[in-house]
Amino acid sequence: MSDVQKVLLVTGGSRGIGAAVCRLGAKAGYRVVVNYASNQAAANALVGEIKAGGGNAFAVKGDVGSEADILAIFEAVDRTYGRLDAFVNNAGIVDAKARVDEMSAARLERMMRINVVGSILCAREAVKRLSTRHGGKGGAIVNISSAAAVLGAPDNYVDYAASKGAIDTFTVGLAREVAAEGVRVNAVRPGIIDTDIHASGGQPDRVALIQDTLPMKRAGTADEVASAVLYLLSDAASYTTGAILNVSGGR
Repeated sequence: MSDVQKVLLVTGGSRGIGAAVCRLGAKAGYRVVVNYASNQAAANALVGEIKAGGGNAFAVKGDVGSEADILAIFEAVDRTYGRLDAFVNNAGIVDAKARVDEMSAARLERMMRINVVGSILCAREAVKRLSTRHGGKGGAIVNISSAAAVLGAPDNYVDYAASKGAIDTFTVGLAREVAAEGVRVNAVRPGIIDTDIHASGGQPDRVALIQDTLPMKRAGTADEVASAVLYLLSDAASYTTGAILNVSGGR
């Protein structure tokens, strides 16, 4: 890390994997921007924790399902820090367990608007700040995918799986598109991770029910995913772009 601290923006950064990335990013020396959609208390608590540890952070509200909110998030980064060096496209949703013949159009549109359209729009804004084509100094983007992208999540949420499959394809294409502009783009595919995303999908006991069927006989932790993300953001991965790293315990 140079004398001028680099800036890391994490969408959906107030809890779960996003919060773990924020914590580890702060420890690595980044100034951290914690985006949240609704849980201001959690975001503020995380910022306080980072500052108490000697780090520099602030929280910004914004729903990645809204283009106006996305623009406001990035403008807040511009105003506060005046630069962006690393971006983690983490915000996303899962819905209740359902078969495809039980899914409404409203559910599908919400899923794709947040997980796909929102992620692409966020990456667009990051590229505008990182790419040498736009006067940036380069940087790195990490998209958060899911093992569901390759497993399909049958009888659970094939719509979520499809949205993450789109993220995988987007990662590969964008990486090639901006490779000569100083921007690296990679993705991480978490498997079963012990966070509250399962509860938000109506399956709070999913980890306990499934972990014995996993190759490593346990769920992963948010910190384990965050470590992979920070590696891909770091100079240690300087020749790595277009990669999709499985952090799924062999699943």
